[in-house]
Amino acid sequence: MVFGRSERSRGTAAAPPEPATFKLLVAGGFGVGKTTLVGAVSEIKPLRTEELLTEAGRPFDDLDGVEAKSTTTVAMDFGRITINEKAVLYLFGTPGQDRFWFLWDELAQGALGAVVLADTRRLEDCFSAIDYFERRGIAFTVAVNCFDGAARHPVETIREALDLDAQVPVMLCDARERESVRDVLVSVVRHAMRTAAERAPAAAT
Repeated sequence: MVFGRSERSRGTAAAPPEPATFKLLVAGGFGVGKTTLVGAVSEIKPLRTEELLTEAGRPFDDLDGVEAKSTTTVAMDFGRITINEKAVLYLFGTPGQDRFWFLWDELAQGALGAVVLADTRRLEDCFSAIDYFERRGIAFTVAVNCFDGAARHPVETIREALDLDAQVPVMLCDARERESVRDVLVSVVRHAMRTAAERAPAAAT
């Protein structure tokens, strides 16, 4: 899938310009709320590839802290949101378990940026996603999903715990709330655009 400005209106002078389309990934540990986030903000019925958890998967799926979880994403979640008349975002939620990591490289192709969703009760679960995007030079925002009953920590404390560079945005959010998720996505786009602009002069030299 190629992302950029649509060419459908070429040659039609009176037609308004088509919005630019951008691909964003939503990543993080198992049970952190990726499917919920995509579903909360998508303006279309989200595509989901969830399957019931089974006894066979218990040795691989750590349910500590998310004991009520009964399903898991086995391929991806997909949704779409129109930010404004100039930008449409396509969201791809990644599977959280290590055994599905072979899908990540394909999902990451053409991505503008990513959301790394974190849970303070299982903060270490997002380390692998952060490492993945850092190694591939994909701009990302860390969004801490504020679960009911979970401890709340200052953003800078979370930044230090994750050993993040100063320019990486860190936000608190509620993956169930559309406006909260929208703010996170806007942060990702702005950070990705800023990062791309900073890299452009270096690439030209």
